[in-house]
Formats: sequence, C-alpha cells, structure tokens
Amino acid sequence: MILRLLAAVLVAGVASAACSGGGSEKAPPSSAAAQAPATAAAARAGTAEFGVPECDEYISKYLACIDSKVPEAGRAMARQALDQTKAQWKQAASTPAGKSGLATGCKAATDAARTSMAAYGCSF
Repeated sequence: MILRLLAAVLVAGVASAACSGGGSEKAPPSSAAAQAPATAAAARAGTAEFGVPECDEYISKYLACIDSKVPEAGRAMARQALDQTKAQWKQAASTPAGKSGLATGCKAATDAARTSMAAYGCSF
C-alpha cells in the first residue's frame, strides 16, 4: 500500500511539474543548465541500485523520458520527485520483505507512468 502511495506521489509530482511549466517564464541559462547533464549522468549511473529488476527498469525508463521528452521547465521538478521516490525505495530495499514488496510497487509505478507520461510521448 505504501508503494502504491509512493507511485501516486511520483505521478502527481510529474503532473504538477508539467502544469507549472506552461508560463512564459524562461529559466536563466545559468549553472542550472550546466548541472542538468551532470545530474542526468549521475542518475543514470545509479539506475541498478535496488537489486529489483522492476525498479531498476522503471528508473532507467523514467529518466530517459524526463531527459528526452519532458519540457525543460518541468525536468527539475520531475527529477526531484524521482529522487524522493528512489530514496524511499532504497530504504524499502534494505530489508528482504521490503525488497519483495518493491517488485509489485515498481510494477504499479511503471503502469501509472505508462499512462501519465504518454502525454510526453514516452513509452514504458
């Protein structure tokens, strides 16, 4: 149940990020632009960190979607939501019972992302 809640929070965060980026505001081309590739590379490097194939695959596909399809205005918020989810999943993966529950939770997160991220043209 907690994992389903986490998936819902992640989806809500991405939806919020997408909705908030519709204005005419432009992000300043400061160090944030320089940090984005480094952040993406660091995140991709750590995608096989749960030891649960469903979760590792989800993280990998979600990051690919964020990096290639989500408008720049929503990327930071989407990454932040994903980082929070990863932290919670790492904590759950620290026990055998939590790890077995993650498989189901990550499958549910993938199913939810398949629907929510389709608006960006992402496939899961």
